[in-house]
Amino acid sequence: MSLFATSCGSSRQELIAVIPQTDGMMLWDAAHAGAEAAASQAGASIYWNAPMREDDVAAQVKLVDQVVSSSRYQGLVIAPTQALSLISPVRRALSREIPTVILHSPLSLPAGGKLSYILNDEEEAGRLAADRVASLLNGKGTVALLGINPDVLGITTRARVFETTLTTNYPGIRIVEKRIGTFNVLRERQVAEELLESNPDIDACVALLWTTLDGLFSAMDTVHPRHSIKIIGFDLAGEPPFDQRKSLDSVIQADTKLMGRRAVGLIHAMNLGQSVPAVTRLKPRLITRENLQSPEIRELLSYDWSLGRWKWSATP
Repeated sequence: MSLFATSCGSSRQELIAVIPQTDGMMLWDAAHAGAEAAASQAGASIYWNAPMREDDVAAQVKLVDQVVSSSRYQGLVIAPTQALSLISPVRRALSREIPTVILHSPLSLPAGGKLSYILNDEEEAGRLAADRVASLLNGKGTVALLGINPDVLGITTRARVFETTLTTNYPGIRIVEKRIGTFNVLRERQVAEELLESNPDIDACVALLWTTLDGLFSAMDTVHPRHSIKIIGFDLAGEPPFDQRKSLDSVIQADTKLMGRRAVGLIHAMNLGQSVPAVTRLKPRLITRENLQSPEIRELLSYDWSLGRWKWSATP
């Protein structure tokens, strides 16, 4: 049976709440487009709302609780801003038998029943970054790993796999700095300035957060490294700035559009009583100057709300 089969005997339109980490950035706008496309196909409707900032955990918890306390919703999709704080709200949703899908980065809750995960393959992301660094440095040099956010389980996984892959496969490359990261660009700039001043000869930097990448670019404008540093970023808020930033080699981007589409499809299937995968992992894509304009990458980065179904509100 198709995930988008129409349920019989119900006059109530299926309403699914989608609450990403934040709004107004390419990573989550793409997820919005995917969710809207799937809802249109299923005859459902999307309620979309998000915190103004990724670090506003309290706002995301409040939005989830508002959805859970309402009787209007037949499904909930969340991209957690913080692993620990979202556990209790998700448990409350499950206690009310609300089908729930977690996007992008996991929580410490077992999948099954009414809970499914659609995750970025962070192990693949870590390997992609390590292989790219090795290629850029011809297997020998120094690298800094920035933006390790312990509150986001997916990021800690990609950092661990990046380090393990370099140690195992590329012993000529040394990680000389590892820095904790946050969603605060000003703090990330300060961290990057300290890094560049203390390690002027570093060969490459890997920025695990978009805020870390922005902070690193600002720091480079101030500190002016004396030699070229290769930079790899993750999950950008907008188009990769290859033209403006010659030091940016590549970006590893999660396929959040497909995540949004798959999540709404799973909610719809659960509401029809169908079995769904407990965990789905989607491969991230390596974006470079050479493939930026390819059809596959343009599709990954594009978002289109021309369906005319989008609804935003401060209250659910």
